Amino acid sequence: MTDPSDDPEVPWLAPEQIKDWVSVMALVSTLPSALDAQLKRDAGLNLFEYHVLVHLEASPTGMVPMSDLAPLAQGSVSRLSHAVGRLERAGLVRREACNEVGRRTGALLTDAGREKLESTAPGHVREVRRLVVDVLEPSQLEAFGEIARTVVAATSPEVAAAIERAPSP
Repeated sequence: MTDPSDDPEVPWLAPEQIKDWVSVMALVSTLPSALDAQLKRDAGLNLFEYHVLVHLEASPTGMVPMSDLAPLAQGSVSRLSHAVGRLERAGLVRREACNEVGRRTGALLTDAGREKLESTAPGHVREVRRLVVDVLEPSQLEAFGEIARTVVAATSPEVAAAIERAPSP
């Protein structure tokens, strides 16, 4: 049997690249799970639902058209629709017509949703700091953010564009 790594047509990873790639895969597998677990335990929200609330709160009107919210929250329109349904049942968001942007439906953050976000954010920020921000030097975090934006631009240009359009704090 021939060794598949002998195929000159395949740009195999070099031995020194394998450890870095395995580390990247471990990061993208473990970090979302850890953040999701904290939010579920402390607030009864999953990470995707939390991001939906964050993006609604960041909007000047508290409303974002569903088709614009999906890439901001980094999910499909179908996933967003299910999440918004759960958030609606909890009284945290409401669907409304977005007449100023055509005939689209938007998600609107309710007062209860704003209160939920305000009570949830401190614990989430503590966890983000514990797992990422505080374990990196400022220059590492800056480089990490730049690297993340570069990779996101390659994997999902629409998400990269949404990140660029998002208001800075």
